Amino acid sequence: MIRRIEAVALKALIHSGRELALIDVREHGQYGEGHLFYAVSMPYSRLELELARLVPRKTVQVVLVDEASARVAERARLRMLAVGYHDVLILDGGIEAWQAAGYQCFAGVNVPSKAFGEIAEAVFQTPHLSARDLHARLASGESMVVIDGRPLSEHQKMHIPGARCCPNGELALRIHEIVPDPKTTVVLHCAGRTRSIIGAQTLIKLGLPNPVYALENGTQGWALAGFALEHGPDHRFAALPIPSPQAPRVAAAKVWSEQLGIVSIDMNQFFVMQKDSSRTTLLCDVRTAEEFAQGRLADALHTPGGQLIQATDQFIAVRGARLVLYDSDNLRAKVVACWLHLLGWDVYVLKNAERFLKPDVLTQSREYDSIDMQVEMKSKVLTLGDTYSSIKARTIAQAQRLINSQTLADRLLSEPRDRLLLIDVRPSMSFRRAHLSQAVWSIRPRLESLLETLVQAPAEVILLAEDLGVAELAALECEAWFAARKRDPLIFVCTEGPAHWEASGLRLMQSASQPSDSDCIDYLFFTHDRHDGNLDAARQYLAWELALTQQIDQAERAAFRL
Repeated sequence: MIRRIEAVALKALIHSGRELALIDVREHGQYGEGHLFYAVSMPYSRLELELARLVPRKTVQVVLVDEASARVAERARLRMLAVGYHDVLILDGGIEAWQAAGYQCFAGVNVPSKAFGEIAEAVFQTPHLSARDLHARLASGESMVVIDGRPLSEHQKMHIPGARCCPNGELALRIHEIVPDPKTTVVLHCAGRTRSIIGAQTLIKLGLPNPVYALENGTQGWALAGFALEHGPDHRFAALPIPSPQAPRVAAAKVWSEQLGIVSIDMNQFFVMQKDSSRTTLLCDVRTAEEFAQGRLADALHTPGGQLIQATDQFIAVRGARLVLYDSDNLRAKVVACWLHLLGWDVYVLKNAERFLKPDVLTQSREYDSIDMQVEMKSKVLTLGDTYSSIKARTIAQAQRLINSQTLADRLLSEPRDRLLLIDVRPSMSFRRAHLSQAVWSIRPRLESLLETLVQAPAEVILLAEDLGVAELAALECEAWFAARKRDPLIFVCTEGPAHWEASGLRLMQSASQPSDSDCIDYLFFTHDRHDGNLDAARQYLAWELALTQQIDQAERAAFRL
């Protein structure tokens, strides 16, 4: 029997304080057009790849959301049960029933964090400058440093001319190197609003003596004011080596975290939490990717601090989970913990973690053998392979189904067209840019519908994919469909792309409208080109972000500790 929950009961459950994984299994484009405030996007096309990372405790209560007519949640529930989850419900009537009950749906992504940023600005009265004010003050020669609080990859796409890159999570540790003069004005920017606000308010909370401002509306506001953006790398930001934390910032972070009641725990206390099977406890490494790659605590998730605040739902799917943060300097984790606490999370800081992040203890530590546990260090970053290696299904590699582009070309030439089915499961925009004429585009939740149209059973199915994990899940979907009909075609996968196909003599095609916009359920069209010169999209995005505080209800607002 499929267990379902009605919208009114789900709304009460969301705000009950109990742990809950509220998962929207529609594809990313569908999710971005409208979803529940606390719903986390976990598309069915990637479901098993993300589960272990986002929902590590298999006994936690899960509610799945989709569109009533699609019935994707029913298939997702079966897959979750198959990999060991126990308590999985479906929102009865889907997203339509939620709206019919009078509850709001939200467009866009990272909605809780963005709504929080708007409320935080109003509560803290964060100082800000308009793009025109900043431009005039820079032109006047005022002593001023502009800092981009986004990750380096986003900074490289576009930033305010002359801006320094320093992700928000690193500000507490690195601000003294960027702005040594206490008289220099500091302006934080991002692409829109949230990270500018959080970055500026972080420096103010840490007692930086400089004048500090957030750039109103970020790079989009700058472009809307008619000013040119700069592109390219910022070689001045180097994640390694790590600077020493400055005493004033350490002291200020300690005071702030104590004022908020954030508790620092030792490794023994963390182990006790971790062994508690009734709660989800997540160990979050807030350092840079470069530091994480050098060595990490076992089971730690890489959650760079600034992004963990800005896009919490991309790292954590269990509302009510306990978060234990650590760094190597006893500073960054405290600052990030303060913001997460204000966001409404149950958060702790692991103290003295730096003792376990040294080269001489990268393999393991025996200091806490008294409670029969060890800290195992690993020097590699968690990969997709780690996240789905536990799936019991037969893997592509084991079945020797992987083929290269030359083999693909040979198969297309040797097999009669009606005996071979070529399915492209790459992102829809990748298909539009370049695809093979024989290929049909599809995506996991729609593979059944595609296969139902077959007139003749193929002898071979070849899946074209960018991601091996996505291909594996698509292959499993195909296998299940054929097995139910007592058919067993050979299924192959090619993960090489258009450049390899062309080198193997295959002809590429382009199409700006195939698949159609309505079929591109994996792609979020919502203001998608606001960073590519579409000023109308930028205006639409900023209006959306500013309106979030008017859309949230009292229960959602009350969850923030502001």
